[in-house]
Amino acid sequence: MSRKFPAKIFIKALLIMTLASPQSSRAAEACDRTCLYGVLDSYLAALAERDPKRLPLAGDYKFTENNVALEIGDGLWGTLTALGDYDLRFADPVNGAVGFFGTVTETRDVSAFALRLKVVDRRIVEIESLIARQADEGFKFEQQKFEHKPVLNEIIPPGERLDRDGMIRLADGYFDTLQRNDGTLRTVFHPDCNRVENGVQSTNNPDFPQVPVARLSCEAQFRLGNYRYDDRLRARRYHLVDEERGLVLAAGFIDHEGRLGEYTLTDGTALSSPIRRPHSYYLLELFKIRDGAIQQIEANFMTVPYRMPSPWGP
Repeated sequence: MSRKFPAKIFIKALLIMTLASPQSSRAAEACDRTCLYGVLDSYLAALAERDPKRLPLAGDYKFTENNVALEIGDGLWGTLTALGDYDLRFADPVNGAVGFFGTVTETRDVSAFALRLKVVDRRIVEIESLIARQADEGFKFEQQKFEHKPVLNEIIPPGERLDRDGMIRLADGYFDTLQRNDGTLRTVFHPDCNRVENGVQSTNNPDFPQVPVARLSCEAQFRLGNYRYDDRLRARRYHLVDEERGLVLAAGFIDHEGRLGEYTLTDGTALSSPIRRPHSYYLLELFKIRDGAIQQIEANFMTVPYRMPSPWGP
């Protein structure tokens, strides 16, 4: 049997629901680029003071450092000596996400540092951080230069922007190209493409003797099939798309089975795989998209146990 409610009660109930809805609650729920950068600055200031009590944390926040869930205040919060001057930031007001690439010093060691924050109601609900501590790695990147790159901050004119899905497809296609790299391109590279990894330019750089392939362009490296030993690009996540700047932040893992020994490049050159044991990298990687192509890449990564799962899900 249907039941009719008095008009006054119906209108009052409708008003309460409207006021409680996300669309009509005050600007407390909205956080534009300026707001997100403000939250980032508050995080960095609290980290510099090693005082997590200063953070605007949500009650159910989640914090990871180097792919391990920790309590806030642990890890880098107890060992930081100084934050560096390198400051690369980007924001996604649609998803309430803000990201940062910089450096940290722990006593005498300088490390590349990457950070992703998720903000809801102007409070931090997610903190994902990566410190690429070379002191802990068997392979150390020499000639680190954490330099400002104007291309990463350039605004893409509205009429020239790809939609969010298109930007993510190009970044994901990069990982598809890297996975068991056989010379087939599954993304598009800009003619000016460059890549920086843990503070070292690893493309168009003839002065990187540890990695001879670094002398080549982005596209040339992949067309030769140099990275055949990268078996899986796993657990890929795309939490942040900065549409104004054409930036996509990706997270995931590179798995190496270690089984591949000798292999041949597409030009016939014979090579030996540099990785002959089970091994994985955890990464945070930023892609600059311009003219429907990848123009610049900023990547931080570190070794983790082989096939280590992510605290952030599959």
